[in-house]
Amino acid sequence: MNSYYVYILSNYTNSTLYIGVTNNLKKRLYEHKTKVYEGFSKKYNVDKLVYFEEVSDIKSAIQREKNLKKWKREWKDALIKKANPEFNDLSMDFE
Repeated sequence: MNSYYVYILSNYTNSTLYIGVTNNLKKRLYEHKTKVYEGFSKKYNVDKLVYFEEVSDIKSAIQREKNLKKWKREWKDALIKKANPEFNDLSMDFE
């Protein structure tokens, strides 16, 4: 069974969020942290994993990502705080 991850990254001050989807969370976190690609996460220094969900179906993962991107910021913050009240960097568990 394949696993896909919908994840939320934040910057150091938790003022900016990035939502993405991947089938290899460890590799994708490495890419964000080392700024491999130009784009939003590099520009805004968004590389702290604050939330993730594992999904078994890519279509569901992509739909969840799209839905989360439409949410108000306060809803996203509440989702993160429910699982990670301190906005800790969860990527340490993947190193």
